[in-house]
Amino acid sequence: MGFNMKINHFADLHLGVESYGKTDPSSGLSSRMLDILASFDQLVDYAIENKVDLVLFCGDAYKSRDPSQTQQREFAKRIKRLSENGVSVFLLIGNHDLPNAIGRATTTEIFNTLAVKNVHVANHPDTHKIQTPAGEIQIVALPWLRRSFLLAKEDSKNLNFDELNQQMQQKLTNIIDAEAEKLNSTLPSILAAHVWVTGAKIGSEDYMTIGQEHVLLPSNVANPAFDYIALGHIHRHQVLSEEPPIVYAGSLDRLDFGDEGIEKGFCVVDIEAKTDKRKVSYRFQPLNGRRFVTVRVDIDPQNTEPTETILKAIAEQDIDGAIVRLQVTLPQELEGQIRDGDIRDALKKASYYTVAKDIRRESRTPRLGDRTAEEITPFQALEAYLKSINASPERTKTLLEYGERLIRENQEGDNGALPKTTTHI
Repeated sequence: MGFNMKINHFADLHLGVESYGKTDPSSGLSSRMLDILASFDQLVDYAIENKVDLVLFCGDAYKSRDPSQTQQREFAKRIKRLSENGVSVFLLIGNHDLPNAIGRATTTEIFNTLAVKNVHVANHPDTHKIQTPAGEIQIVALPWLRRSFLLAKEDSKNLNFDELNQQMQQKLTNIIDAEAEKLNSTLPSILAAHVWVTGAKIGSEDYMTIGQEHVLLPSNVANPAFDYIALGHIHRHQVLSEEPPIVYAGSLDRLDFGDEGIEKGFCVVDIEAKTDKRKVSYRFQPLNGRRFVTVRVDIDPQNTEPTETILKAIAEQDIDGAIVRLQVTLPQELEGQIRDGDIRDALKKASYYTVAKDIRRESRTPRLGDRTAEEITPFQALEAYLKSINASPERTKTLLEYGERLIRENQEGDNGALPKTTTHI
């Protein structure tokens, strides 16, 4: 029996990121939260309008392990819209979704507790058979797992970092292989994992403090039993392999300047079967998200109009509605010529902006009189110092005698001889 199943694969929403944002006066919410919700709304609208069968989320719904009630409310609103429109939803647990203490609920576990129609949550490794409008699909779930879940104390005792990683890699691979063996080959199958696969290029994870515990090779996940391998955790969309497809959807929205210039969105996956053989195709669906723009200006010391140079650099960039950082490098002598008010006016079209000035200060060599410190002996330096503080002739004579003796003893000590006396001035 033939079917055509359409899936939206996305990940790393990180609702709660508020960097480079301000309070929206009409809603009282952070402008960055509204940005991420706007991108989420685009995905939900697409799924409903295009009659998508399954929305597959691969982890990290929130930035915090303890999201606010408002963040949970706004996330639940979107999930409810999908559910009420007959779209099946699968929510995988990521590292940001795990509680700080074992035994506490995960951030999305409430959907299972309330038995919300069409919504499935995976917080431990397992195979889920999900009924969609197009038919049944099998999803092998590999959520983010704590090291304590994978390795007993005896397994990790006396192991170094590399040995621990090898042990964990083997345990994760065994989980994937064991679940793959249980699959019904007549049904479409997907591996959904929140994990770091080697070879992936990272994006804004530096800001998110990406963990390094779940590291797998592409060969560890590329089991031929799967039609498609949906990944989360790395914020840059990329395809690691084609047979079968190993795909990071990337974060749904830009989260910081690490995502500058990178398209954000989700993957549209089609699984078609007219005979016993299934055909899988996928494409990336970009979204209209908030842009990040960096304006860099290096002011030359001979520049007679540094402010005009900065204003010109700003005008050459499309900053309308963007989050902007202006980075200006200039010599110290021109710092006072910068008209900050004009620069702020030029940046008003941005949604949010920061200005950083890197002042090049002239390096000066310490001098004593008409000579540098490197050009005189320690005794001459002491003599010049005593003169500069107007020491009396008697005190100058005494201190110079002591100084000469200490310098000589120190030099003898440097040559291997023991100092003869220790003198306190």
